[in-house]
Order: sequence, then C-alpha cells, then structure tokens
Amino acid sequence: MSMFQIFSVSGSAVSAQSQRLNVVASNLANADTVAGPDGQAYKARQVVFQTALMGAGNDIGSAGVKVSTISEDPTPGRRVLDPKHPKADAEGYVTYSNVNTVEEMVNMISASRSYQNNIEVMSTAKSLLLKTLQMGQS
Repeated sequence: MSMFQIFSVSGSAVSAQSQRLNVVASNLANADTVAGPDGQAYKARQVVFQTALMGAGNDIGSAGVKVSTISEDPTPGRRVLDPKHPKADAEGYVTYSNVNTVEEMVNMISASRSYQNNIEVMSTAKSLLLKTLQMGQS
C-alpha cells in the first residue's frame, strides 16, 4: 500500500463516522418525541457499514469503509399511560419514539473516537511524508 493510499482509507472512515454521528444526533434529537399525525412515532435509525475496496492496480489489497444503508429499528416505541396528553390514544397511552438514549450516547462516543483516531492516522501519515521529503533535501 502506498503512503498516499492511507489518506483514502482513513478518509473513508472519517466520512462514514461523520454520517454515523449525524444519525446519532438525529436519534437523540427525537428521543422524546411522540407519535405524529400519522400515528407513528419516530423510529431510531442505525448506520450499517460495508467494506469498500480502495485503489486500483497494485493497491487493490487496501480496503476502507462506506455506509451501505441506514436502517430503522423495528422495535415498538415505548407507551406511557397519560390520558390527559393531547396525543393520547383511545386507551390513554402516548407512544414515544423507540430511541434508547444510553445506547445512542455509547454510539456517539464510539463514532467520535473512531473519527478522532482516523484524523490522527492522517496526521501521522502527513508527518511521515514531510519527514521523508526533508530527508531528500539533505
């Protein structure tokens, strides 16, 4: 793998984790929402990653990552008995989203750390390339 291929691989991971952070932010923003006019509550979304082959020719052995799909969590939303709530159904229950805030916070920390690690990889590769160029000047 060439040194320049490192930027492609790490860049793909940074892009994928950025999308994951956006989905987590959307989930957290809708954590306490109730069912809308259609009667359906917000469904938590999860990012599904897929391996992406990088490069051409001799660099085909390197692989990055990409987002293949963003899927909805099929579990039902939580139902809370609150007959006075304006969105309560005929039985007096209000349906909230199925977002688990603890799980989403863990996803956010994981995605953030992965993002930071890949930025650090690119920074280290840049430093190594600069040092290699400086060696050629001596």
